[in-house]
Amino acid sequence: MKLLKLRAALSGASWSLFKDAEVLGVTADSRKVRPGWVFVAIPGVKDDGAKYAISALENGAVAVVASKKLELPFGRPQAVVADARDAASRLAAEFHGNPSRRLQVVGVTGTNGKTTTTHLIRAMLNAAGAKCGLLGTISYQFGRRDIPADNTTPGPVELQEMFAEMVRIGLTHCVMEVSSHALHQGRIAGIEFGGAIFTNLTRDHLDYHRTMEHYRDAKALLFRGLKPGAAAAVNVDDPYGAYMAEASAVPAATFGLSPAAKVRAEVHSTTLDGTRFFLRAAGFEGPVFSPLVGRHNVQNVLGAIACLEGMGLDPDALRDGAAACSFVRGRLEPVRCGQPFAVLVDYAHTDDALVNVLTALRPLTPGRLICVFGCGGDRDKGKRPMMAKACAQYADLAVVTSDNPRTEDPLRILDDVLAGLPREAPRMVEPDRREAIRKALREARSGDTVLIAGKGHETYQIFKDGVKPFDDRAVAAEFLGRRLPALA
Repeated sequence: MKLLKLRAALSGASWSLFKDAEVLGVTADSRKVRPGWVFVAIPGVKDDGAKYAISALENGAVAVVASKKLELPFGRPQAVVADARDAASRLAAEFHGNPSRRLQVVGVTGTNGKTTTTHLIRAMLNAAGAKCGLLGTISYQFGRRDIPADNTTPGPVELQEMFAEMVRIGLTHCVMEVSSHALHQGRIAGIEFGGAIFTNLTRDHLDYHRTMEHYRDAKALLFRGLKPGAAAAVNVDDPYGAYMAEASAVPAATFGLSPAAKVRAEVHSTTLDGTRFFLRAAGFEGPVFSPLVGRHNVQNVLGAIACLEGMGLDPDALRDGAAACSFVRGRLEPVRCGQPFAVLVDYAHTDDALVNVLTALRPLTPGRLICVFGCGGDRDKGKRPMMAKACAQYADLAVVTSDNPRTEDPLRILDDVLAGLPREAPRMVEPDRREAIRKALREARSGDTVLIAGKGHETYQIFKDGVKPFDDRAVAAEFLGRRLPALA
């Protein structure tokens, strides 16, 4: 592709020293630059890509795009744009032939439920005979590839590269989690969404967004950018649902357990094996079974149905897909080693998510509900006491431990958490997460439920001095095996 054609993707850019050249790639990583590539200098939270522009030119970049004029050698073309991250996404989309236009892309945003909802959507699309890629918190999956995720939403250039690969291997759809960071940073610029879902909004990421209003407005960007013909679905059980519906550029279908929702459900029964409910939607009414547990997961099923119904999916595929999605890694994932009590691992790392999971497990637990949890370092500190209050309200025993301390002192984090735990609330405090899990399992008796919350699918723990392997599921299974050696 010629640079002259590629620059059409950057309307409003100010070019200097422009001369046409053959473009062989686009990247925002100076280390990946090869002769013939365009380098986009993106300013980051901790670093500025502009520092590496000269290195990119030395590696053979034919042009540099930045959000400010740079003093550069070699007399190569340079473009100044208002938003370098937005520019990177649009350039990459143009270079790869705007692949999202050849896919039906469904975006899911919200504080909680994104991962489960994307897996439900993929299951429903597969039931309809579609070929669907998935991008999200756990991994990026398309074709035979399953790439562990660095971010919930990939970077702008990587995103377009993945879309292009999906088109190349014959996929028809892609469902992706769309984080508030990705929306605020313009990582999804140039993507044409065929569908969008809002799950809910509760306190999280205020270390980045500062206020709930800014957090809300970042989420709403997904809906404001929808093109005519797209399907939108919003959860009206959530207080922010009406705001998202109002913000949407297309009419939004409403879903939830509320009688006011267009797509709604009446929950009939819930066990640890799944949930049965009666679905009422425009194209279908009848009983539905989901192997997922809890009312919050019924909302996730409803969101997937509301969006895909708007995209024209067959009702039978919606029902069959809901029944087929039996497992999402690290989301109320059971650890079964023959023990006489339930052990589940879940990613719940906000107070609202913890409430959802604990209230789902409470009626299914004849004995005590024991909750192991912690809070991440270098993240929103305000939610720490809130998570403690949620645990105290719905669990019988709080086992407070470390999550990912990052650069913070784990004991300081524990102090913040314990400030929200009522004095009379039964608790164990154990900074070592492995030891905390051991103590919780040792405490459990027949009929109890042990919830290990916060890390879910993660297979690591982040400390000031580095990242160490750690998997809640494996640790729990190891201790259960020791307790029941005959099953090891």
